[in-house]
Amino acid sequence: MLSKRLPGILPELTFAEAVETTKVHSIAGTLRTPLVNERPFRSPHHTMSAVSLVGGGVNPMLKIEDIHVYYGAIHAIKGVSFEVGEGEIVALIGANGAGKRTILKTISGLMHPRSGKIEFVGEDISHTDAYKLLRHGLAHVPEGRRIFLQMSVQDNLEMGAFTQKEVSKDDLEMVFNYFPRLKERRKQIAGTLSGGEQQMLAMSRALMSHPKLMMLDEPSMGLAPILVDQIFDIIKELHKAGTTILLVEQNARKALQVADRAYVLETGGITLTGTGAELAVSDEVRKAYLGG
Repeated sequence: MLSKRLPGILPELTFAEAVETTKVHSIAGTLRTPLVNERPFRSPHHTMSAVSLVGGGVNPMLKIEDIHVYYGAIHAIKGVSFEVGEGEIVALIGANGAGKRTILKTISGLMHPRSGKIEFVGEDISHTDAYKLLRHGLAHVPEGRRIFLQMSVQDNLEMGAFTQKEVSKDDLEMVFNYFPRLKERRKQIAGTLSGGEQQMLAMSRALMSHPKLMMLDEPSMGLAPILVDQIFDIIKELHKAGTTILLVEQNARKALQVADRAYVLETGGITLTGTGAELAVSDEVRKAYLGG
């Protein structure tokens, strides 16, 4: 259910909101009245979880509760709360500077919230050091790929498996099945790969750690449209295989196509949440992020 995040118990629907909500129910085949004019839910910032609001019913693997994050005196993240259920793809979309990347850095331990709580598989990781989180099963594929440019493709993949007792041939074959091009280039120096191949390598390196949750930061950045399609096809394959994914992406159209649920961020706060399909038909999202 498409929901707006407001400070308290939500007011009555405006006419514009009623029309928008009616559109969503009509598309979903759940419209029972000519115009939906009652708001049957509360803000995800309060007592109900984000998963329950959109009907996911999925056990939360990652739970963010009212986090506030600062860069010095700058209040970058302002009371953000959301969940990622096991086996879901959850997308964070928004303009540059909205706070998407800061949220990923905070989850992965590169930054820490001044207040609020981050739980991963039931454990509070709000102030856990970044290097410890990989062993917990949390992998972060950063914006810009950040592969080891002077090392071979194979060496990069083996670095991704450093939390494992040994580098498994089965794991290598698994990533090569997802990314056959890397198998052809396994001895090639990573810095000589194309941008798309480097993105494939960054994702493969994360998969070598057997992550419970993979966080992808702008996987389509700087790639040609055909390569963007390939990357998102692979994201869908990973999802089908059961990988849980938190996706930060400026290509809102692509992100909403693959996401089970999504959140819209503006100036450090969540302004809109719903399923990927619901947000894709939202007038606000279409005007701001989908060119329509």
